[in-house]
Amino acid sequence: MLFLAQTRERLTVVTLTGNEYYDAIQSASAKGVTGGTIYDALLASCALKAKAEILYTWNVRHFQRLGVLRRVETP
Repeated sequence: MLFLAQTRERLTVVTLTGNEYYDAIQSASAKGVTGGTIYDALLASCALKAKAEILYTWNVRHFQRLGVLRRVETP
């Protein structure tokens, strides 16, 4: 709980609406994305909604496959 509390103090939580969830999953599905990579699509949608300039991840290839973010880098 301490970790969560500190995270909430320092970051902004970004959530998707029901329609945004649907659109993200539909778009990913149209690109042939299945399984757990759908979660990456949802994270990418949150990054887009937050207007993030860079998404940092250890799974760069997964996010590049989605083709929705300009900059995806390894931390």
